[in-house]
Amino acid sequence: MTPSLMTGVNNKLVTLIGGGGFLGRYVAQALLQAGARVRIAQRDPRRAFFLKPLGGLGQTQFVAADVTRPDTIARAVEHADGVVNLVGSFAGNLQRIHVDGARAVAEAATRMGIGALVHVSAIGADAESASNYARTKGEAETAVRNAYVNATILRPSTVFGREDQFINRFAGMIAKLPVVPVLRAQARFQPVYVGDVANAVVASLGDPTRFGGDTFELGGPEVLTMLEIQQRIAAHIGRNPTFLPLPDAVGGLLASVPGGPLTGDQWKLLQRDSVVSAGSEGLTAMGLARTPFDAVAPGWLVRYRKAGRFSLLSDAAKG
Repeated sequence: MTPSLMTGVNNKLVTLIGGGGFLGRYVAQALLQAGARVRIAQRDPRRAFFLKPLGGLGQTQFVAADVTRPDTIARAVEHADGVVNLVGSFAGNLQRIHVDGARAVAEAATRMGIGALVHVSAIGADAESASNYARTKGEAETAVRNAYVNATILRPSTVFGREDQFINRFAGMIAKLPVVPVLRAQARFQPVYVGDVANAVVASLGDPTRFGGDTFELGGPEVLTMLEIQQRIAAHIGRNPTFLPLPDAVGGLLASVPGGPLTGDQWKLLQRDSVVSAGSEGLTAMGLARTPFDAVAPGWLVRYRKAGRFSLLSDAAKG
């Protein structure tokens, strides 16, 4: 990240709603490195205490907050210079979590006179979508815009990183199975590195005059199909399974079975590619780099290799 974007948040207090989650921990780290003071707000703040050592004395704060309880959100954003809503879920009452929760955050930010608001949405957010997840994400964007006109909305594609639940899930399957079934093999994704998304959040907070009021779709430098993603993973962990693309009829059937590999709503999401729209602004427009999957994934996927990190020593010796 450029120095100007980093200094924009120096010594400012930023509240991260849902800051202890996968993306939140990277946003918190980027803000702390840039000199910001960070307030982590989530239902059980104790689950985010692992972030304490990342900051200096008094640089991190923790507060209990729930987006379905507006009174807790108001307390969490009080006296903050910037607010980031990172809350997202595939389960529970998504109308309350995504839409009502986002509205509560934006309204509180407006009442408190917060200087910058960043709302993290998702590519595919669409109030007309057949998917409940995508529909509520789309409605949430409208609710945020109505309550806080100058909010920055970020729409990342599938976010990958050491702690993700996407790449790691497939890596675990590929490491164990000789034959790997692939649902929606030709569905396209534009995986974006979690650190790049975190940088986009910090940039938005640091310069709300430049980035406020806009929507940015965040994708990595490559568009990959579901099958190609799994083939990349297999190559990085030294596995060579047989990949078996499944017909959509089978995928739809699996999605209808309780306790299956994915829900019906997730199946609906897979019917639409998760790629940056043509002509839309993204990381490049924000002056930020896009990290290739192959540049960072081997660093954590090594644990899925047959001998873990020792396999790398063996490969080096052979070389």
